[in-house]
Amino acid sequence: MFVAVAGNIGSGKSSLTRMLGSYYNWKTYFESVDDNPYLSDFYGDMNRWSFNLQVYFLSKRFNDHKKIVESPESSIQDRSIYEDAEIFARNLHLIGKMDKRDYTNYVELFKVMMQYLKPPDLLIYLEARIETLLTQISRRGREYEQSIPRSYLEQLDDHYKEWISNYKSGPLLIIPSDEVDFVHERGDFNRVLLLIQSKLLEIGYANNK
Repeated sequence: MFVAVAGNIGSGKSSLTRMLGSYYNWKTYFESVDDNPYLSDFYGDMNRWSFNLQVYFLSKRFNDHKKIVESPESSIQDRSIYEDAEIFARNLHLIGKMDKRDYTNYVELFKVMMQYLKPPDLLIYLEARIETLLTQISRRGREYEQSIPRSYLEQLDDHYKEWISNYKSGPLLIIPSDEVDFVHERGDFNRVLLLIQSKLLEIGYANNK
């Protein structure tokens, strides 16, 4: 089983990935954040570092995706490779932070990678309002994230809505996450878990839980 968790910045992807990995004993793959050599610079100067950052993410995500597909273990991934291209790189180009030459180069690289990758068996999308994202970004306290403008999150949210509405690569589960605190409330996690278990059974995944 290969599950990917998708969602905007601050939606709870990493936490849900960690918790589901622990619950199902799945191998976990997390987004490269704390060890990312470009992220802090990017938020300080998006025009200068957007292409470098997106190529770094794309490379890391491709390697993780390839490992997952080739492994006999069940795995869960924090953010999918599709989001790199369909959401983040696309948005940076549209708002003028990545020029046409770099964006065209990036998209061509992404297309080549897609020829070698099998899509996830299940994509879980955490849907959240901008207010929820801002609250959770503030709560987790990453210094470089505190300067993210609300408008940037809104732009990403628009792209996420479009991407999810057109997602056809495999089974999809949308979880509204505004009114649940699955990190701190066990009951909320259990409710989310029931939705996921039902979807897993629907697509033929059996487990011993």
